[in-house]
Amino acid sequence: MPLPRVAFFTDSFHEVNGVAHTSRNFAAFAQRRGLPFLSIRAGASLPTSTGDFHTLELPRSRAAIALEKDLFFDPLFARHTRTVDRALRRFRPDILHITGPSELGILGAWFAWRHRIPLAASWHTNVHEYAGRRMHWLTRHLPGKYAARVEKSVEHLSLVATTRFYRLARVLFAPNLELCTLLERRTHRPCHLMQRGVDTDLFTPARRSRNMPPIAANPDQNPLFRASNVSFPDRKTLLLGFVGRLSIEKNVALLPRIQASLRASGITSTRFLIVGHGNLEPQLRQQLPDAIFAGVLRGDDLAEAYSNMDLLVFPSHTDTFGNVVLEALASGVPALVTPDGGPRHIVRPETGYVAEDEDFANTIAHLLADPVRHQAMREAARAYALTCSWDAVFDKLYSAYNTILSSDLLS
Repeated sequence: MPLPRVAFFTDSFHEVNGVAHTSRNFAAFAQRRGLPFLSIRAGASLPTSTGDFHTLELPRSRAAIALEKDLFFDPLFARHTRTVDRALRRFRPDILHITGPSELGILGAWFAWRHRIPLAASWHTNVHEYAGRRMHWLTRHLPGKYAARVEKSVEHLSLVATTRFYRLARVLFAPNLELCTLLERRTHRPCHLMQRGVDTDLFTPARRSRNMPPIAANPDQNPLFRASNVSFPDRKTLLLGFVGRLSIEKNVALLPRIQASLRASGITSTRFLIVGHGNLEPQLRQQLPDAIFAGVLRGDDLAEAYSNMDLLVFPSHTDTFGNVVLEALASGVPALVTPDGGPRHIVRPETGYVAEDEDFANTIAHLLADPVRHQAMREAARAYALTCSWDAVFDKLYSAYNTILSSDLLS
């Protein structure tokens, strides 16, 4: 079959999150391979075309609702309908791919129906779990059993609504088998595994620079903070890293509890390096006064920060995959994750730990007591990451596209 012409409507592209990271790599893959590709996303850049690779960025309005510091939903996004229609008519896609029930996803699903284009949808975010946890601002005023009941009800209703939206697609993609099974059961649509890759040239142990003396001052007070101008703690300090959004659904409230448990056990040789931003940052700064808050880091600065960590502590229960876990492993950094969600499918006994919240501190203490095993885990983490690549991920995606289009030709 000829290469399918793909119109890709993504929830996020320029933001700092897993959807945006995957979307940027998908567009880069298509451009590198010379594939016919139209990327439609929110943004302010002018349309571009290189060969048969095209981008269309559409600005959000002032009515856009802030969901996080860099995440928005624009209820007036449909004003771009004519612009999108013209771009699609020029490009003539064989398949239209959306990444979720955002304003971009809704617009993409509508155009797929209008022009009778096969629709593919990938599940990147457990929206239902986020909705349940985001209700905590209200349910915290209720008695415990009622609070849990309300949060579970919101989570259930959000799952019902989201999976109904995904039924519009002909084929689904999800980052782990557990989610694929859930989606197939609720939508009666085939679901293919779409995992994530990692740039092992960018994220590498070779960037580690922990021979420097301990930090003398708080570099996080400097608004120009970058990993490249920080003196990381010396090797006697176990640098615990967290990378991600500082919000309730990432379970970051566990980080101060971990430090308190370690201190109560007499362990003072640990320190947190926190990369990211979010609405819980002020609270974390107050509870972790000796932590390094790096803010949002990208590229070389992010890679250097990872490589100087000794352990990635990622307590999220809601992540569908966990790009940051794979980036840490590529940097030679073992990871500690929860038994819920996608990260547990990445971490193996030789590359990290899977533990319940209450066992995180004890796990870190055991790691401190066994430097030989820690070194072996660092080497195994890097070796595993070298087997993962974005090209392999997207080659499988295009194979699934061809399966859909082949079935259309035969029907």
